[in-house]
Amino acid sequence: MIGAGELGQLATRRDVDLFAEDLRRHHGRLVAAIEGKRVLVVGGGGSIGQATIEVLSGFRPASLHVVDHNENNLAELVRNLRGRPEGLSVNDFRTLPIDFGSSIMRRFLEDQPPYHCVLCFAALKHVRSEKDVYSIMQMLRVNVLFVWRLLRWLKQPEHFFCVSTDKAANPVNVMGATKRLMEHVIFERSDQPHATARFANVAFSEGSLLQGFLRRLERQQPLPIPRNTRRFFVSLRESGQLCTLAAFLSPARHVVVPRLDAECDLKLLEDVGRDLVTHLGRTPREYDSEEEARAKAREDYARGRVPLLLTPCDTTGEKPYEEFVGAGETIREIGLESLMGVPYLVNPSLDLPELMARMQSIVEGESEVDIEHLLELLSSSLPEFRHQRSALHLDSRL
Repeated sequence: MIGAGELGQLATRRDVDLFAEDLRRHHGRLVAAIEGKRVLVVGGGGSIGQATIEVLSGFRPASLHVVDHNENNLAELVRNLRGRPEGLSVNDFRTLPIDFGSSIMRRFLEDQPPYHCVLCFAALKHVRSEKDVYSIMQMLRVNVLFVWRLLRWLKQPEHFFCVSTDKAANPVNVMGATKRLMEHVIFERSDQPHATARFANVAFSEGSLLQGFLRRLERQQPLPIPRNTRRFFVSLRESGQLCTLAAFLSPARHVVVPRLDAECDLKLLEDVGRDLVTHLGRTPREYDSEEEARAKAREDYARGRVPLLLTPCDTTGEKPYEEFVGAGETIREIGLESLMGVPYLVNPSLDLPELMARMQSIVEGESEVDIEHLLELLSSSLPEFRHQRSALHLDSRL
């Protein structure tokens, strides 16, 4: 079995964690921000949430409460934390299988003393989910409306952090547009110490293309890879380090981005797939046809080969490369070696209360709606949204 660290290095091609030096250098500041504090992590059962909780738990918060609607992920989180050599040294550790935008979540927060630090990882994060009106409404509900509700239910924490995405920079898909709206939501008030981060693909995280490679290998199926598509990568451990640094050390109203270089760090997905197969001692065999790749898969695996299905990058919302800074935005130093900051770019014409009321009406079924209506809603709210639409969606591909 390949370990998580080995998998991360395979994708990032780094021997040392990108954020390790900043964690060491700013350890005292992180201790001051976290030790003895009440910490709430929303959506903490997912890959990035779990990786961040591993980092946070080492700074001895007084309370560490984790909310996630997926109770299986919460069970795995507990087993992992308690199964580590160092165990879990947080006395008040709780997991709660709650939908974070629900009335139950509101009641829970009303019953709790104030949290000093709140980190939110709950999201619909896949471009794949942009396929019908119902999936898009759910994306609006989780990525935007629920975050708006959460901020109003909280009792003004010292730190609030919510994960964004590289796809929020110059968004061409609904997922990126909803995350750009989320940025507007969390930065609505200039007096609040809120932060967010856009960052790279988390290699082999839950639901990722690279995790899909491992699943296909287990089932002896072809590995699907879009051609000529480049991505930045961080490892699972690095994702937790990045979020911890961004949540507690970012200047207010900044989008934190990793210091990665497009020339050196953008990885061709075809190369990552070939490297994985070669690392496992097998030979990659490339196909253009899904039917042929499926038909030859059993024979290929029996002969020590792995079929790679290379597809055009032509489905709705697919970007051939990643970027962290959108049109009109600037980037500046924030005192960290591995991270930089993008000052929040205000949209003065955006009326968030009115938009949230419209969104509430839509997702609660009070207004008739279709995909064109939803796209118009996003376009009118985000002038930078340039929807890249195709007759094909990712669910039409392997």
